[in-house]
Amino acid sequence: MKNEKRYLVPGDYMADPSAHVFEGKLYIYPSHDWESGIAENDNGDHFNMKDYHVFSTDDVMHGEVTDHGVVLSVENIPWAGRQLWDCDIAFKNGKYYLYFPLKDQNDIFRIGVAVSDKPYGPFVPEQNPMKGSYSMDPAILDDGDGKYYMYFGGLWGGQLQRYRDNKALESAVLPEGEELALPPRIARLSDDMLEFAEEPRPVIILDEKGQPLTAGDTERRFFEASWVHKYNGKYYFSYSTGDTHLLCYAIGDNPYGPFTYQELF
Repeated sequence: MKNEKRYLVPGDYMADPSAHVFEGKLYIYPSHDWESGIAENDNGDHFNMKDYHVFSTDDVMHGEVTDHGVVLSVENIPWAGRQLWDCDIAFKNGKYYLYFPLKDQNDIFRIGVAVSDKPYGPFVPEQNPMKGSYSMDPAILDDGDGKYYMYFGGLWGGQLQRYRDNKALESAVLPEGEELALPPRIARLSDDMLEFAEEPRPVIILDEKGQPLTAGDTERRFFEASWVHKYNGKYYFSYSTGDTHLLCYAIGDNPYGPFTYQELF
């Protein structure tokens, strides 16, 4: 088989693609970077994203790619401070719900939702962020039974280390060494898809001995970029180790986990 590759958006900075099939087409929801002039640092301030585009195609390798333009921008979000990051989308009852992280006016990441009648927007944001939301990288699982779940969280610039048990700390604390790694979070969404239906819970990732991964296990512990899919009754939790630059996955028996680490991609 010929090894093919293709840049879908060669003329712009796009990352973190979330891909879904709607209406018989593949729709891609990336983050959209630009040369903002902010100096690079470990908190990711230089990834100062200010809007989202949506792309669609009938054939990802050979078909035309349609840029549907700006579908949501910081200037149209009532509670905005700065800096959009990785987003995801869900479809329910004829509506499309775009979930996005954004720093509020206190420079704290919250997660918002914007709604459209079409998969390519434009999306109209809610007046406020989701109650009880924090950190970034939301990923949505449609469990096929009418329930939808959000996975979220990220270290360093993603601010997950600023929280314990869903409460903000006075000072951020990153576990080290044999301390337990900070897990991502999961929360079931409300029936109207606009809020959490429950308090977010930790998503525990176990090693081969059934023990939670430690903070010092930097080649396996969670850092950012949650993604979940369901296959043959099992749930596959994928994620990035961040600063060690590895993509991993773990398997569980239900959406809440725990998930047992498997291997690298």
